[in-house]
Amino acid sequence: MNGGNVANQRSTVVQPCARCGARWAVQGKPLHWCPRCHGVLLSPAAVDAPPARRNYRWVARPPGRKTQPAQPVRQPVAAQTPHYTQIPRWGLQDRVSEAATTTPVGRLEALAARVPRLLLTTAVVFGLAALAELGRYGILLRNRTRLIPPWQLWVSDGAVTVSAIAAALVALLTAVALVGWLVQVRRTAYAGVRRTDPRHPAELFLGSLIPGVNLLWPGVFLTETIRAGELEPRLLRVVRIWWAGWILNGVLVVAVTLYRFAASLQVRADGVLVSMWADLVAAGVAVLTLWLVRAFAGLDLRGNPHTVKRWLPATTPAVPVIAPVRPAAERASGSAGRAPLDAVGNDEATAPNPATANAAADGAPESKHEEVLAK
Repeated sequence: MNGGNVANQRSTVVQPCARCGARWAVQGKPLHWCPRCHGVLLSPAAVDAPPARRNYRWVARPPGRKTQPAQPVRQPVAAQTPHYTQIPRWGLQDRVSEAATTTPVGRLEALAARVPRLLLTTAVVFGLAALAELGRYGILLRNRTRLIPPWQLWVSDGAVTVSAIAAALVALLTAVALVGWLVQVRRTAYAGVRRTDPRHPAELFLGSLIPGVNLLWPGVFLTETIRAGELEPRLLRVVRIWWAGWILNGVLVVAVTLYRFAASLQVRADGVLVSMWADLVAAGVAVLTLWLVRAFAGLDLRGNPHTVKRWLPATTPAVPVIAPVRPAAERASGSAGRAPLDAVGNDEATAPNPATANAAADGAPESKHEEVLAK
């Protein structure tokens, strides 16, 4: 064969060299290595074969560029067993985040840290307001048949007025603290996924404190926090339960407001009863909010950590509690083995032989007694 010159060859099938570009005519069995430079020979193809029928393609190189010689393959050196001259310090470390150790610096942060106490205070104050409304409704019922002393009316009016004002002030203070808590929770959740909260704190305050609007947006803010921060999915159920109670509380507040403008005495008396139920629902919503806040912290309503239940598949066979029944003849012969599994529960397989039973009854009364117990 003549490298690079195939004009005088009979075969029209050639093998190009991938290194030097020489084309070698195929005479029988195809070659693998170039006789000139020991490069790899490409697949056999016709001399005038179009590019679509080739198993290779030519790459144009700039003139004067030299191909890099093949570098010898280096044998990997056996690595020694790694050892350390001292205790390595690159292991896993349980570091407490700086955000958890820093103390609140602003008034809003300090107020947000007292959210559980404020919620408990709110629930107690609304409970007292409900008792005051119930006392006024009792005085109205008694006044239908008897006159009420003036001092009882003064005490009732004072209790209702003071409890209503105290409940409104405590509720407003708790709402501001909850918005501060919401800002911190969203900031922490988004920082856990290396993102920034897209909502400005002013937007959170306006959506949570404006009457009417605050029936919708607090639930939206909490749902965004759970989904964007990749928190536990069970928190969505907690948010939905709290959201339903919050909307019910808003509906009762609107109903109480409408009852205040009634002209009929009977309707106003009914409004006192509605006010009592509204105060009870407000106290329940305060407890639900406390449950929500502690659920985001991984605690239950009492403030204790949640006990995680893990269900694992059983890998070992079940151990029978009751031993399988054995025939009386087998026990009489002194065998300590158990009956086979296919005989357990089978009366025909476990029933004793009549001949053996008669012999045992004639010779040994104790065996007969054991037979009766076995049956």
